[in-house]
Amino acid sequence: MTTARRIPLLDLSHYTRGTKQERDTFIKAWGDGLKEFGFVSIVNHGVDPDVIARTYADAARLFALPQDVKAKYEIAGGGGQRGYTSFGKEHAKNRKVGDLKEFWHVGRELEAGHAKRSVYGGNQFPSELPQFRANSLALYAALDTAAAVMLRALADYFTLPTNTFADMAHDGNSILRIIHYPPLKDMFVPGAVRAAEHEDINLITLLCESTSSGLEILTRQGDWLAVDALKGQIVVDSGDMLSRVTNEVVPSTTHRVVNPPSTSDDVVRYSMPFFVHPYPDCMLKIFDQCVTPENPKRYPDITADAFLQQRLREIGLIK
Repeated sequence: MTTARRIPLLDLSHYTRGTKQERDTFIKAWGDGLKEFGFVSIVNHGVDPDVIARTYADAARLFALPQDVKAKYEIAGGGGQRGYTSFGKEHAKNRKVGDLKEFWHVGRELEAGHAKRSVYGGNQFPSELPQFRANSLALYAALDTAAAVMLRALADYFTLPTNTFADMAHDGNSILRIIHYPPLKDMFVPGAVRAAEHEDINLITLLCESTSSGLEILTRQGDWLAVDALKGQIVVDSGDMLSRVTNEVVPSTTHRVVNPPSTSDDVVRYSMPFFVHPYPDCMLKIFDQCVTPENPKRYPDITADAFLQQRLREIGLIK
């Protein structure tokens, strides 16, 4: 059943330049919203809408390229961490049939000699679209900056040192995923959906305003709730890594992208989530204040990269 509730809508400027009362109110509503829903909508996030629009326009041109052209940018054995991932390759954990989507990953660009450059690998940019590199990297940088602010507010919610989460994500293996969901009349696979129910792997995900509806989240009460990233908004959700270090005080929220309900709704959909990841050797260790007699420590320590590799195997992106 789909419910009619709404996720919280918060103004990030209340945290960055509001009064003390506005800042304190934002911090509490932000943390409480992630705990209750796992999803929160944010306005005044600082991401230029023109950069979003330009990257969406690039996405339409990118995925309209012939398949043999796109396939040049798919890295065999790369786990989908950079460049192109073909239609139906990724599937949700514990599912065999692939999702009805193709996507392109843009990762962090690091200067020559940076210790993590060889770990992350290089980006793949389509030579057929010369403006794609500049636009996607501009969007990446803006989302990275906004995420750092949100992570500082989250640390304040847990009364941790303000930069605790932001430092975990500094120079982290974050990924901008540009997704194309073609109309089902063109690419339908029996038993498949646009994105089967799943949880994100990372700390938090920032989802730019979407081009059409379809996103649903599973509430703590077990109902499906439709969520749209409206113009001017970014929808933020909590991932498995955040759930792990908070000992599930902030649970990772199950969500999905459903198939269009009718032929009139069967239109192309583009989406651009930004997955905020820690740096690879960051230790995912449960914070002491999240362990209580009622909520004992649930997980052993693990590095962010070991956890990521485990999950990439589970969703079919690496063997």
